[in-house]
Amino acid sequence: MIIPNLDRLNQAMLNLLVSVSDSAILPRYRNLVSSEIADKGKNELVTIADRESEVLLAEGLEKLIPGLAIVGEEASDADASVLDGLSQQCWIIDPIDGTGNFASGNPPFGILIALCEGGLTQAGWIYDPLEGRFCHANRGGGAFIDGERIAAKTTGAAPPIAGISTLFMQDGQREQVQQNIAPHYTLVDIPRCAAEQYPRLALGTNDVSIFNRTLPWDHAAGVLWLNEAGGKAARNDGSEYRVDEWDKPGLIGAASPALWEELAERMARLD
Repeated sequence: MIIPNLDRLNQAMLNLLVSVSDSAILPRYRNLVSSEIADKGKNELVTIADRESEVLLAEGLEKLIPGLAIVGEEASDADASVLDGLSQQCWIIDPIDGTGNFASGNPPFGILIALCEGGLTQAGWIYDPLEGRFCHANRGGGAFIDGERIAAKTTGAAPPIAGISTLFMQDGQREQVQQNIAPHYTLVDIPRCAAEQYPRLALGTNDVSIFNRTLPWDHAAGVLWLNEAGGKAARNDGSEYRVDEWDKPGLIGAASPALWEELAERMARLD
C-alpha cells in the first residue's frame, strides 16, 4: 500500500504493518481453535496471532532502526526484564490490541507501535487491519490519518460523550466514578481496544475517556497521537504520560484541553 506524502519511515512502517497483518493476523481472524487461545490472567487473553505477529514486527522494526531495545507485550509477559528497555531508546509493540475482541471474532482490534526515548514517545503508529486505517504522529509534527493531517474535534453533544473504563479500578474507586463522574456525561460502551479508543477521541465519536491501567503498549502511541491532533491525554494530575512509569495508574484522554480540564477537576474531587 502506497500513501502519497508519507516520508520514508512512515511508508516503511505502513508496509510492515500491512505485511504482518496480512500474514499473521487476518488469516487467524474468526479462524482460531481453542488451543490457539490462552488465558494470561487478569482479564487478558493471548492468541497464536499475537505471538506470531510480535515476532514479525520485532524483526521488521530491527531492520528499520537497528540496535534499539524492543519491548513487546508478549515478550515482557514471558520475561519481565524486557521492561528494562523502557528506560532506553526503544520500540514498544502491541501486536494485537483488543485481543479479547479478536479472539471472539469481533472488531475492533489493531496494532500499536511506539518509538520512545527518555521515557517519552517520539513517534507512534496505530493500524486497523480490518479498515486499513493508518494513524501516525511524530512529536511536534502533528497527527495524521492515511497521510492527511487531522485536528481533533469534539462531538458537540451536551452532556459530553464518555467512554469510561472501570475494568481495572478498585471497587471503591469504581463506585466513586459511577456515582460522581458518570452522571455528568452520556456513557457509551468502550471498545476495549486503545487502538480504537484514541481515534474515537479525535474523530468526533467520543469526547472523553478514563483509563486506570496505563501499560506502555496500550497508550504510548495513542497519547502522542491524540496530543499532536490537538486533543489532550495526560495523567490525572496533568503530568505527561511516561512509558517508564507504566505502573502508575490513571490517565485521562479528551477531544479538547477544555474537556480534559473539566473531567480532571471532577476526578480530583473524588475521595
